[in-house]
Parts: sequence; structure tokens; C-alpha cells
Amino acid sequence: MKVLMSQELLELFQGKQSKKYIEVERNPELMKGFIRAVNIMTIVDNVNQLARFSFLHYEQLKYQWSGYSSVRLSNRYVHRLIFTESDNGLEVDLIKIDDTHYGNKH
Repeated sequence: MKVLMSQELLELFQGKQSKKYIEVERNPELMKGFIRAVNIMTIVDNVNQLARFSFLHYEQLKYQWSGYSSVRLSNRYVHRLIFTESDNGLEVDLIKIDDTHYGNKH
């Protein structure tokens, strides 16, 4: 799939410093999970194939996040990569990394 992402996420993916995602940048496990998730997204043919990678916990979101999907960055943390899918299922627009998806409030 073609993966489109914001400038901040692109810079994070390229290993540059990120003020917005500093928590992810400073956590090797989350960074590894972020890079792994994006790499997997680029090699699959469509978003339905993300379900084959059980550790990603791919899901289409509901309620206030209706219209978005997500994958988990790590089984140890609640951080998820939230994105939208295109109609043809071939492009993914990465929206943000979120740690409040399950009600986790700091």
C-alpha cells in the first residue's frame, strides 16, 4: 500500500527528532513498533491483510473515532497509530499516534 503521513510522522519515521511525538521517540520499544507498523503497511496489498499480523491488533474504530482505523505499536503500551483508509484500500493516511484510545488519561 501507499502510505501517506504527516510531516511530523514522516520525520519520526526517518529518525529525526520530534517534539510532537517525543514520548515515542525516546522509547525504543515504541519506535520499533512504529517503524514495524509502517513497514508492514507498505508491503501489504490492502488494509484487510493487516489482520494477519495479530500483534498489530488492527481494528476499525467506533464512536468518536468512527471512520478511522488503528494498529497497536506495542503490546506493552496503549499507544496506537490512528489512520484513515481510502475507498480503494490502497492508500493509508497516517493521522497520529494516540495513547488515549482506551481511556488512558495522564
